[in-house]
Amino acid sequence: MKLANKKVVVTRSPQQAGELSRKLEEAGAVPLELPLIQIKPYCNAETAEEVFAEISQYDWLVFTSANGVKYYFEQFFKHFEDIRSLGILRIAVVGKSTARAVQSNRLKVNLMPEEATSEALADALCQEQSMDNVKALIVTGNLNREVLEQKLNEACAIVDTFPVYETLKTDLRNNPAAESFRQMGADAVTFTSPSTVKSFLDQAADLQLEEGAHQPLTCSIGPVTSEAMRKVGLTVDVEAIEPTMDGIVLALANKFKNQDNS
Repeated sequence: MKLANKKVVVTRSPQQAGELSRKLEEAGAVPLELPLIQIKPYCNAETAEEVFAEISQYDWLVFTSANGVKYYFEQFFKHFEDIRSLGILRIAVVGKSTARAVQSNRLKVNLMPEEATSEALADALCQEQSMDNVKALIVTGNLNREVLEQKLNEACAIVDTFPVYETLKTDLRNNPAAESFRQMGADAVTFTSPSTVKSFLDQAADLQLEEGAHQPLTCSIGPVTSEAMRKVGLTVDVEAIEPTMDGIVLALANKFKNQDNS
C-alpha cells in the first residue's frame, strides 16, 4: 500500500473530512480526523431576495468552492421550483471539485481555469470575453479572498457577491483526536485551505506535541494554502500538484516513497 500505516491528520470540517479520510484509508494510511474548522450555511435574507430577483440579469454565475455550490442551491430552491429559473447565464468555477458539485445539479460548467486559484479564474474570465459591463455574481463564504472581485471590477465588470456559508474555528481543547495528536503526533498533517491554517495557528497551544511524540510533515493542497502556511511561519513539506483529495494522497505517497529510498 502506498501509505501503509502512515498516520495522517485530516483537518477539514466534519462535513468534508470523509472524502479525504476514505482515500487515505484506500492507500493504506490511518486517518486522524482533527476538524480545525466547521462549515455552516449563512445567508442574509435581504441579500438573497435581491440576488434572486435579478438572477436572469446575470451573465456569469461564479463559484469559488464546492461549499458555495451546495449552499447556493439550497437557497435557490427556496426561491424557485425549477432549475430553469437560472436563465441563460454561464457558470464559471475555480477548480475540479467545484465543477463536480455544479455537475451534480445536472448543470454544465462553461469555464474552469487550469490552475485552481481566484487569480487564474479572474484571468480566464477576462480572456473568455471583454468583461466591460458584464454582470457577474460571485458566490462566496465569509472568509473568501477578495482578489477575484477586485480583478473583475478592474476589468469594468458589474460584480455582486453573495455569501452563502461561513467558516468557523472549532474548539479542540477537549477533543479526543487532539489529545491523541498531542500524545502520539502523526506522520503528516494536511491543510486544505487558509482557514485550516489559521485555526491551527490559533489553537497551537492546544495542539502542542508532548515530548516523544512523532513530529509530522506538513502537506498543503495547493499554492494558496501554501502561501498562507508560509506567512505564519509553517514549513510546507509537501504540496499537491493537483489541488484535490487525490492530489494530496499522491503527494504524500511520493514524499514518503522518496524518504524510504533515501
